[in-house]
Amino acid sequence: MKLLHIIATMNPASGGPCQGIRNSNPEIVRYGVSREVVSLDDPKASFLGSDDFIIHALGPAIGPWHYAPRLRSWLLANLSRFDAVVINGLWIYPSYAGWGAIQTIKKQAKYNQNIHVPKVFVMPHGMLDPYFQNAPDRKLKAIRNWFYWKLIENKVVDDADGILFTCETELLLARKSFQPYHPKKEINVGYGIIPPPVYTAEMGEKFLAQCPQVKDKPYLLFLSRIHKKKGIGLLIKAYANIIDKALAEKRDYPKLVIAGPGLNSSYGEKMIRLSASFPQLKDNIFFTGMLTGDYKWGALYGCDAFVLPSHQENFGIAIVEAMACKKSVLISHQINIWKEIEAGGGGIIAADTLEGTQEMLDKWISLSAKEQKEIGEHALETYQKRFHIGPASIAFINSIRI
Repeated sequence: MKLLHIIATMNPASGGPCQGIRNSNPEIVRYGVSREVVSLDDPKASFLGSDDFIIHALGPAIGPWHYAPRLRSWLLANLSRFDAVVINGLWIYPSYAGWGAIQTIKKQAKYNQNIHVPKVFVMPHGMLDPYFQNAPDRKLKAIRNWFYWKLIENKVVDDADGILFTCETELLLARKSFQPYHPKKEINVGYGIIPPPVYTAEMGEKFLAQCPQVKDKPYLLFLSRIHKKKGIGLLIKAYANIIDKALAEKRDYPKLVIAGPGLNSSYGEKMIRLSASFPQLKDNIFFTGMLTGDYKWGALYGCDAFVLPSHQENFGIAIVEAMACKKSVLISHQINIWKEIEAGGGGIIAADTLEGTQEMLDKWISLSAKEQKEIGEHALETYQKRFHIGPASIAFINSIRI
């Protein structure tokens, strides 16, 4: 079976969708699927060339719509080579170009039986979440998306052979954002990651070289994009309050490491200033920038717990990576896999508010070492049961073969 992914970028700094493709590739190859990707990256991008599948980089994309003049002609020339096509993401040119090219090929196939029309699926990766229409700071974008849905995106969704969701919560939330919404088939394929590499001393050494301040000290780890959606401001303020309380009660508390791309953005600089405004955070909170490879695994294996009080998260690959490293996760109810994590006992869940984040941190710190260890063990069990790449890949393959 030949599969094509259409996606805006394969840049690892962009977040989950491209990482999901990379994570799943070794497993789906085992089941006889050959995968290619077409993206709008600059062909000279440094992150290209190291993957074990073909990436057709047709960028760089132009403007916020990510227009790329070469994409449509490439799709018209190549789509018939594939058995299935997955459009990853919405609201930008790649989804529109993919839909338009398929419509053209369907018309051509009516007059030429030798033209093969592949099955087409859309994987929104949380982009149909009502959060994006209701967030106070997205009012203009919400209006734009409403018109865009009426004119274009509803056709992309409704004309597809199926819509692929990473979890049941995402599937249910997608029904609430826009009308008309009449997909032919809604499919919860799940999502998973490959098991992490076995810990080595070199991983720990590399991370500590990046963040030597936490050597031999317990720490909580935030590992995600530095973006206002992620609740970083809540985390910094709640952590400052936790330190005040711990000092007053004369009890120990962990350090906090904030890692991820975007530190040099205006929002990232704002978060650094926010942290500096709390005197008690000096020598307690550390910004490392993006961590990859052994640096990332060293941070994950070395932390006491993973924390992400996000306002919206469709899946959260880093969360599951932490669970696979036997780490408890401290997350908000706005992360779509929170129910599965709570049911498995693999973390502490709270509201995405200052009070909720502070309560979550306080609860964790108040636990005994034994109780903290037990939650970590449950986190690993939940990963193996719910988020391992094997079952997720099988579900994905079975779905696109319909």
